[in-house]
Amino acid sequence: MAVQIPDDSDFSSFKDQCLGSQGWSRRYHKGGVTVWCQPDDGDNVHKIKMKMVCKGVSADTLYDVLHDTSYRRKWDSNMIDTYDIGRLTVNADVGYYSWRCPSPLKNRDFVTLRSWLPLGSDFLIINYSVKHAQHPPKKDFVRAVSLLTGYFVQSSGADGSSLYYLTQLDPRGSLPKWVVNRVSQFVAPKAMRKIYKASQKYPEWKRRHNPHLKPWMFPEQNALPSISVSELTLQRADSLDNIDESGLSEDKSKHSDHDQDDDDQDQT
Repeated sequence: MAVQIPDDSDFSSFKDQCLGSQGWSRRYHKGGVTVWCQPDDGDNVHKIKMKMVCKGVSADTLYDVLHDTSYRRKWDSNMIDTYDIGRLTVNADVGYYSWRCPSPLKNRDFVTLRSWLPLGSDFLIINYSVKHAQHPPKKDFVRAVSLLTGYFVQSSGADGSSLYYLTQLDPRGSLPKWVVNRVSQFVAPKAMRKIYKASQKYPEWKRRHNPHLKPWMFPEQNALPSISVSELTLQRADSLDNIDESGLSEDKSKHSDHDQDDDDQDQT
């Protein structure tokens, strides 16, 4: 299947999934963050969706934070590395991202095609995994596959915004059930709150760090090398080594990310 840059119908479909309720079960709801899951359909490819109410943070600011790689290095402690590979169009590029997984799992990384679309006062960013010949899997990471991942930033007017995050990814490996539960009930909400806190601090940070540099808004500022979609192929999960981590047991001593959330589970 050929690699294609997302079009308006892809963005519309993603937005509908973010706002829709059919097929989703709520797993967590506290402090302005809600997490939903879709049941495993048998192939270990789970869907997780989150919504966070961001009082006092504009949609524009959230959108900038999600794009600004320089700032991400300041607040995303789960990130190991990220870099842009090349530009496809004025609103699409290819990039690399690696992140720390909960112990005792191996760390994961991605190469993804990312595309974005401003919709008036709302914004969409979506990505999926691709292969690029110069960025093959690395021996110290498990190359995971994003089937569809992205953000929908919805303006709430002068008093703030809401951030939706939806992901369907194949982490490569038969993951134990405790990992999936832990992600939906602890890791994911904490990650959303970190974005919120980072967004509150971003306007002041940006004023001191290239305040006018926003290539995601001003394409003429984009200095990435131009690449062609023909250089990419779709990253299929079955072409990667499968890592069986289903036998790994949960290490209670590693639960520093639980914070005060031990009683936050919502099974309704």
